[in-house]
Amino acid sequence: MYLTRRFYLLFTCLTLLTGLGYAYPLLFAMARILLAIFVLVIVVDAALLYHQRGLKAERKCADRFSNGDENRVRIRLESNYPFKVWLTIIDEAPEIFQQRDINYRSYLKAKGSRTISYVLVPVQRGVYSFGKIRCFARTAIGLVERRYTLGEAKDVKVYPSYMMLTRYELLAMSNNLTEIGIKRIRRVGNNTEFEQIKEYVKGDDYRMINWKASARRHQLMVNVYRDERSQQIFSVIDKGRVMQQSFRGMTLLDYSINAALVLSYVAMHREDKAGLITFADNMDTFIAPSRQSGQMERLLEALYSQETKFSETDFSSLCANVHKQVSKRSLLIVYTNFSGMTALNRQLSYLRLLNQWHRVLVVFFEDTELSDYIHSPKTSTEDYYQHVIAEKFAYEKRLIVSTLRQNGILGLLTTPENLSVDVINKYLEMKQQQIIT
Repeated sequence: MYLTRRFYLLFTCLTLLTGLGYAYPLLFAMARILLAIFVLVIVVDAALLYHQRGLKAERKCADRFSNGDENRVRIRLESNYPFKVWLTIIDEAPEIFQQRDINYRSYLKAKGSRTISYVLVPVQRGVYSFGKIRCFARTAIGLVERRYTLGEAKDVKVYPSYMMLTRYELLAMSNNLTEIGIKRIRRVGNNTEFEQIKEYVKGDDYRMINWKASARRHQLMVNVYRDERSQQIFSVIDKGRVMQQSFRGMTLLDYSINAALVLSYVAMHREDKAGLITFADNMDTFIAPSRQSGQMERLLEALYSQETKFSETDFSSLCANVHKQVSKRSLLIVYTNFSGMTALNRQLSYLRLLNQWHRVLVVFFEDTELSDYIHSPKTSTEDYYQHVIAEKFAYEKRLIVSTLRQNGILGLLTTPENLSVDVINKYLEMKQQQIIT
């Protein structure tokens, strides 16, 4: 049982009244009567709260949270009390959020129910643990509170941002012409991918007759093929120390993982095969490209456990492993970061080698804090010098894109928050221009 603020205010008033009773005997007699009433009211208030277990609560949230997105948590409250009760609800959110303000005041009518919801935005992948739900109930009298410990402790896994998949679902259409009613035309051929089996009609190539299917259906059936347009798209994610830098609470690695997941989803809906490579000082994850139904789940599980390594990135090891394991010419989207031209020059020869075997798109990041500083006002000579140095770093980032282009390598400089959109737009642009070959 907990005593409320109202209890202490009334008790203080009675104490003052009793003290004044030493000077005025009539007040002392009044204080004794009021104290007896006060004690009786407390007993009645406590009896109303404790005569039965009057509250139930349940926390409802997804078993998986999406990293960097808003994830809603709902608390369902039900009252068995035959009268209205006022509540203070405290949810024990995972400690990683450092949120101590998940504290709500509400009420429930007699035999009533209510749902309270709030939003959590994780910025780190892993397992998060919820505790119990603490509810403090009081009656209209409001002198005492009863504490309830409700709900069940629960662990949720924070996965890469799968919520972004639905946001970009329209981008995953087969092509933009479908928006104005123009449909794809598939040509029948004998050097293409199998599509379906259909009934034979006059004009079909007799060489495509499927004799087994014809025997089962007792009529001629032919195999239908379509031109093979599926290409292999690899998301190649650097896990070296350069990807540990963080923006708005999330590391560059987490931004890259979210973008790679969304791009894979879009690519598979564009009839391409999505694969995954992660590397640092060596290549540690390889998922062969596919567009089968279970591929997204495999990518999600593989990306969930990725962590930054604080070693130097080794592009030579990447080249050796890619040459060994990827035989078909593919699009390699390399998520990495370069601090300047010196960092690029150390890896440029390996990127050129990769680009000879495959089509390479290098994605790296613009420092948004540096850009904000460049546009900030200058008030002293020291500020002018610092702005010049900052502009030099920003210029080198743009110079990296130009240097990559001169070496036949595609480059994309983007901010972390715009990464997913910019990568998808670049992919769709390359697909439309048939650069992916």
